[in-house]
Amino acid sequence: MFYDYVLCSKKDHKRYIGLTNNLEKRLAQHNAGLVKPTKFRRPLELIYLEEFESRSSAAMREKFFKSGFGRDFLNSKGI
Repeated sequence: MFYDYVLCSKKDHKRYIGLTNNLEKRLAQHNAGLVKPTKFRRPLELIYLEEFESRSSAAMREKFFKSGFGRDFLNSKGI
């Protein structure tokens, strides 16, 4: 399974959108400071998650989330 996830920084309240096939490991990497874009924005909280059977489906959805329409979608959900 593949996952699109949205993290929220408790430090600056900004979102980070990512894709992984091992959610637990990836969240641990983010909160350990091993991911460059979120290293100085820790601690991070998982605020949204979607599950996909294929990497290509997850990648398309991640691209959507990073677009203006995707940001509007997340904002409309209060995410």
